[in-house]
Parts: sequence; C-alpha cells; structure tokens
Amino acid sequence: MQPFYQLSATSLQQQPISMEQYQDKVVLVVNTASQCGLTPQYEGLQQLHQKYHEQGLVILGFPCNQFKQQEPGSSNEISKGCLLNYGVSFQMFDKIEVNGSNAHPIYQYLTSALPGIFGNKIKWNFTKFLLGPNGQPIKRFAPTTKPAAIESHIIKALALINE
Repeated sequence: MQPFYQLSATSLQQQPISMEQYQDKVVLVVNTASQCGLTPQYEGLQQLHQKYHEQGLVILGFPCNQFKQQEPGSSNEISKGCLLNYGVSFQMFDKIEVNGSNAHPIYQYLTSALPGIFGNKIKWNFTKFLLGPNGQPIKRFAPTTKPAAIESHIIKALALINE
C-alpha cells in the first residue's frame, strides 16, 4: 500500500478521515487560507471539483495559519466562510501546520516526495499536490498556479484510473 493511504486527518467536522478511502482516485491536496490574496482560488478549485468529481477527482483542502496568520478562524468559521463565499463542497480538514516540526504527516510525506524551490518546505498558501489513482505523488504546483492551469494534468491523471 502506498504511504499516502496509510495517513489520516481530521475533517472540519472533527471526524477522522483515512486517506485509504481515496484509493483509485486522483487526489489534489491544497493548503488553504481564507484571508490570503490567493483565497479566490477556492472558486477555481470548486469548479474543478464539480467538473471532475464524478470521474474520480478528490480535492482535499487543509487550512493553515502559518503564513502571516491568514487563517485565524475556528473550524466552524472556516467551514462557514468556505461555503458562504465560495460554495466549497469538496473535503475540507481541520487547521494544520504544513512546515516545521509540527507539520502534519500528510505534508511531511508530500514535501518529501515532491520538494519545491525551498526543499521540503511549503512556500505559501495554496501550494497544490496532485496524486495519481495509485496514491503516488505526480506533481507539485506553486501557490500562484491557478486551478484552471492544472486541469490538463488532472485529465491525464484521471485517464490512469481505468488503465
């Protein structure tokens, strides 16, 4: 079993979720923040979710307050903001850390598998990781890469589901 599937995280509703349930799906992992200049990317992420969810795309949002405290809210506030402002219906998780000694194990794994320009560190909010249906990390995308710009990579990964 791929290491990603052995990990778990807590949803905004405080429910444990095993990544194992995303086997045979294409997964896009994103660290988010509600008070960031990149926050409008929620809209693009939601569009990708609506367009490709039935084909096997799963988007996992991980709020993080490590970058200029741009996600200060509680789980309830984050949930309401995502829904009210952007209509988010993809899976959102409880606030985590993505860098440092307290980085969530999912981010420890992803940054190790796909280091960026700062090595194993996340540069900013809305860094994105695409995983194939086998749980293998495929590609890392910069915070400024808009969701629409990664659509072609998602389509290629979705084609692997039925191979």
